[in-house]
Amino acid sequence: MSLILNIETSINTASICLKNTEGLEDMLMNDNQKDHAGWLHEAIASLLKKNDFAPADLDAVAVSIGPGSYTGLRVGLASAKGLCFVLNIPLIAIGTLKMMAFAVKDEVPGATICPMIDARRMEVFFAVYDQLLIEKIAPKAAIIDENFGQQFGSNEKIIFCGNGSKKLQDHYNSPFTTYSNTVANASHLANLAEISFQKNDFADLAYIEPLYIKEFYNPATR
Repeated sequence: MSLILNIETSINTASICLKNTEGLEDMLMNDNQKDHAGWLHEAIASLLKKNDFAPADLDAVAVSIGPGSYTGLRVGLASAKGLCFVLNIPLIAIGTLKMMAFAVKDEVPGATICPMIDARRMEVFFAVYDQLLIEKIAPKAAIIDENFGQQFGSNEKIIFCGNGSKKLQDHYNSPFTTYSNTVANASHLANLAEISFQKNDFADLAYIEPLYIKEFYNPATR
């Protein structure tokens, strides 16, 4: 039996999920993005206690590594690395866009999946995956305009998801396009983490960093 703590703090609603291979799945969520740091440590302790586990019972910690909220990414990864270091257990790192794609992949059978995260103004972070979650376009930043949809085939079934996809709706629609309202969370992360755990696909604690994609923009410095 593997018991994995899953931490998702890269998007607006933070969540943690405790899941094992015996059927346990329990989750806590926090909608206040500005309070992810203050909420996370207490939430982890509460979730473990609620399910009669101690930190030492964990077999691994999984975390979404971005792209997404810069502060959220740092908070989540720092907490995950700290737990793994103290407990001497492996860290599983899952891309946020891949987690988002997993959350919606069954909504439109056979469709290409394009998760999108709002990155201010008309910019988004996005990637493109097939139904097996194999990358067709690696995570990158892009400006949403009338040309964005040209990278997709005219008859290609595609499902867009995430808060960034709202920016695209006025620029790209076709009979084969679906916009999903599903919001990914730590339970989706948990499913991918279990696959990585079984494959011994672990991150290097010494070198793992958040996937920021682009430098933090601070208007106060301009």
